[in-house]
Amino acid sequence: MVRPTVFQNLDHDRFMQEAIDCAKQVPSRPFGAVIVVAERAEVIARGFNRSDVSPTFHGEIDVINRCAENHPKIEWNGLVLYTTAEPCPMCQSAIQWAGISMVVFGSSIPFLKSLGWNQIDIRAEDVAGKTPFNKCEILGGVLEKECDALFLDAKASAVKKK
Repeated sequence: MVRPTVFQNLDHDRFMQEAIDCAKQVPSRPFGAVIVVAERAEVIARGFNRSDVSPTFHGEIDVINRCAENHPKIEWNGLVLYTTAEPCPMCQSAIQWAGISMVVFGSSIPFLKSLGWNQIDIRAEDVAGKTPFNKCEILGGVLEKECDALFLDAKASAVKKK
């Protein structure tokens, strides 16, 4: 098991910026994510929203699938997932099933809802708290303004297209 201090020593801003860079690949749906090996502070997978391919390919699902494909023997409990938006219940459940020990997000579900994004009103902490087989720490609000700007820009672009 990875020591909690390993998670505390990570440069959360740096890795969130990498998730933001992933999100910029799909400006209309700026849900980007990276997975980091905590002990090495190394990004091992990048993902972004690909819901145009499948409605379940949210950024977190994409990055988990890429990580599993490229690192089949990975110790999931030593990983941190960074994502531009708070994981929806589907994504947080996938994170729990994978065994990831920490999630760091920028924009919150309430913020996304306030902009009119479709969201299920269940917070990531609620899902994590009801999962008896995996303890996952949730940290929100990292580079929140930068992440919020991505979703504000996406909303403004969508309005202009109408």
